[in-house]
Amino acid sequence: MKDIFEWSRVLWNDLPEIFLVEVIFRSIVMFIVLLLTLKIAGKRGVKQLSVFETVIIIALGSAAGDPMLYDNVGILPAITVFVVIILMYRLITWMAAKSKKFETFIEGKTACFINEGRFSIKNFKKESLAQDEFFSELRLKSIEHLGQIENAYIETSGEISTFFYADDEVKYGLPILPHLFDKKNKNIPKDGYFSCTFCGFTEIKTAGTAVCEHCDRDEWVESIKSIRIT
Repeated sequence: MKDIFEWSRVLWNDLPEIFLVEVIFRSIVMFIVLLLTLKIAGKRGVKQLSVFETVIIIALGSAAGDPMLYDNVGILPAITVFVVIILMYRLITWMAAKSKKFETFIEGKTACFINEGRFSIKNFKKESLAQDEFFSELRLKSIEHLGQIENAYIETSGEISTFFYADDEVKYGLPILPHLFDKKNKNIPKDGYFSCTFCGFTEIKTAGTAVCEHCDRDEWVESIKSIRIT
């Protein structure tokens, strides 16, 4: 057995004990780098998990996997990484509990994307979410147009929460079905309800051209008022 398990190599990989200090330093730096990188990536990059949770999973997964597969990675340095990560987790959780601002920085906060059937442009620009991707998420909820939605929020997990108008309160709204949305044009072909394709502002328009009073864009598509079928 002595020939099979070279305990010095298995535990330390023939490294000096002082190397554990370097492991601690490396772990702290990479933990912070991971945290900031995923924070910049945005909520949609870590859908269903918070940024903080994703960092923990990545860090622990890497620390656990390397010593399992590679004979040049010692077990004790890997265990040290685990200890540092858990301590960092405890520290950040404690700091988040003490400071609302720090908690918001780490976990993010819920943002309103649609308010009364129209995009909240200011909040939408802050998130790394394309309009097509957002429309796709809404279509998965059997939504045909923004006039069916009273409010929609992006949660800290990246999930979309939607709250609907009652059937008798549904308004004319921007269609999000591709075959309707793709009919957008700068020229309004007839009088009727039309929606700005950028912000979803909807009103009765006359034939011709027009600039949206809310976002200064000039592409329009005919609005629809269908009731949501679940």
